Amino acid sequence: MTGNSIILAVDRNQRNLELLAQFLNKEGYQTIAASSFEEVAQAIGEPARIGMALVDISGFDRRIWDCCEQLRNHQIPFLILSPKQSAAIQHESLSRGARSMLVKPLIVRDLLSIVHSLLGEPA
Repeated sequence: MTGNSIILAVDRNQRNLELLAQFLNKEGYQTIAASSFEEVAQAIGEPARIGMALVDISGFDRRIWDCCEQLRNHQIPFLILSPKQSAAIQHESLSRGARSMLVKPLIVRDLLSIVHSLLGEPA
């Protein structure tokens, strides 16, 4: 469980965003959902303390990497969720500042372990 760190969940698919938010809320996390570049920029600009971001790159064009750069510039650690295992995606993710990458379908235990790590919580 967490204190009051907020997780920014970024996903083009509204249903996936809802499911991720439900899961994270059940685990005691507060989430902000964003399904567009504008919503990401707005969330980053808010005074609320975003502890980390989960960025599902599915359905976004190459501008998603600009959003990742914004997260890095705001010193918000983030995890990339990818639809497939790809050396190119992994390289791009890490070069843009991602702390890690998970391939879908997600394994809950792995996701929670990385969330705890990025938020500086004991596993």
